Amino acid sequence: MKKFLNLATYTLLLFGALTFTSCQEEFEEVNTSSTEGASFKADSETALLIEKTSSLDGSFDNIVDGSSCFALNFPYTVNVNGIDITIDSRQDLHLIEEIFDEFDEDIDILEILFPITITLADHSEIVIENKQALAELARECIEGGDDDDIECIDFVYPITFYTFDVNNTQTGTVTVESDMQMRRFFHELEDGDVVSIDFPVTLIKFDGTEIQVNSNAELAAALRMAKDACDEDDDDDYNDDDFSVERLANYLTECPWTVVTVERDANDQTPQYEAYRMFFSEDGSVEVKDREGNTLMGEWALRMSDRGVMLTLAFETLVDFNLEWKVYEIGEGKIKLYEEGGNRIIMHTNCGEPGGILPGALVEILRECSWVIQKVKNQGMEIDRLIGYEFEFQGEGVVTLSNGVNTSQGTWEVATGANGTLVLAITMGDEPGVSFEWPLRELLDRRLKFEVAEIDYELILQRVCPSNATDGDVAEIRNIMMGGDWVVASYVEGDMDMTANFAGYDFSFAMEHLLTVSTNMDPLKDGLWRVIRNHDGKLKVFLNLGDDDDVFADLTEDWDFVSITPNRLEVKDVSGDGTITVLVFEK
Repeated sequence: MKKFLNLATYTLLLFGALTFTSCQEEFEEVNTSSTEGASFKADSETALLIEKTSSLDGSFDNIVDGSSCFALNFPYTVNVNGIDITIDSRQDLHLIEEIFDEFDEDIDILEILFPITITLADHSEIVIENKQALAELARECIEGGDDDDIECIDFVYPITFYTFDVNNTQTGTVTVESDMQMRRFFHELEDGDVVSIDFPVTLIKFDGTEIQVNSNAELAAALRMAKDACDEDDDDDYNDDDFSVERLANYLTECPWTVVTVERDANDQTPQYEAYRMFFSEDGSVEVKDREGNTLMGEWALRMSDRGVMLTLAFETLVDFNLEWKVYEIGEGKIKLYEEGGNRIIMHTNCGEPGGILPGALVEILRECSWVIQKVKNQGMEIDRLIGYEFEFQGEGVVTLSNGVNTSQGTWEVATGANGTLVLAITMGDEPGVSFEWPLRELLDRRLKFEVAEIDYELILQRVCPSNATDGDVAEIRNIMMGGDWVVASYVEGDMDMTANFAGYDFSFAMEHLLTVSTNMDPLKDGLWRVIRNHDGKLKVFLNLGDDDDVFADLTEDWDFVSITPNRLEVKDVSGDGTITVLVFEK
């Protein structure tokens, strides 16, 4: 969202009312100097940061107005490539993009049907009568991320403010319910007016996490740090083209790419190169597989220019690819390259599908980190005793499987199966449950799935890298769990309360993932425990007390983390039939 420069006047319209309770009948003396940061003036840095955070973000409809400084008020009508569309909500904007993206070769034209009403950064509204007036306002907008507003963090409302007179006497209470009311409240204050906030205040960051602040100093620090914490997407585009060299490099090397369109010097070369697969490596090499499986090697490089990010491709044989290309669009599973003179390449990818990934790439993925077993199924029978065990795929074909105390060693290799599917072959003499030729079915950033559905074999692995140990949430949960003995305070599976089954047992979560069950201080059974963040960012607590026919087998599960305090841990599991099991430990 951007502010306007040199916008001298605007029309302030009223949207709802602030909740205001006058306290004139009984003035309350407040010693604002006794508590550091208890109050602040309307022209202070804290007030300015609050105003910047509560500004309207107008970048969501850039596909229509080409400006991040304002947003069009719903409903309005546009003509897209000859089709009239009424836009009633943000969701309707996707209709425009779908029409634009339907054909890669056409010229996209959008016309707004005037008059329209727009909302500015300060939430005031003005009426725009024609295209020229809208373009003039858009030209005054600062684009490209150099604006002053703060979009990477938001307030959680309601928030209550207290107002004071020159004698530090409380004169009123104001509760704001939205960004618009927040901006109105501060706009109506004079520079010397004094206000304070009823803390704590909750903020939500761009990644969805919430933080709580308890003073003006903490609030100002949180807002200040959020200024450059994310990509605000403040460009007059709509395809998220404001990517960096680093972002594009990560995008290119993450998964293989399939060639969809190739044009060179205005000649369509697609039939020659369609369905070729490109594998970009971090070392600057690029490997191309043609339709017959032949390998062609080349080099790639990125640089930032005044035209944006440029991608250079260089091959000895694929001369139609040799050019410095402008990267003019990246999207979900798609990238478009362009250069003047009728040169174009379009490629698609799908990271969830392992088809086309090279054996060497899977080897590097497996060796990069450790892999924890989430699920093993052998001819339909789940082998729960292996939940939480950790694979380490080492060089020279050596693989180890450990529960933190005992370690088995075997061999591994990656090969290509008869149908072109990659196969992970594991031989572990001490553990036949994992000895198998596992076909790769799903490849995600933090998860690998191997499966033979016809005979009901399945292996699911979760990646655990050194960065997992520095995850603040993971570390906090682990430290609390290792802080003493626990008992099962509640175990409820659906409508059945089975807490009594665990009476008299103490649970100790020790180092090296060792879980011990004791009764009357005598060790009874050993097991395994882990805390990790899985492939979709959720926290999981792995408990493994074996799959023996005893009460502790009910605890063997990869539990969803719910909450933890120094004296209470709650996890849950949702089974395939929808049954919810809730497990609570207490000290």
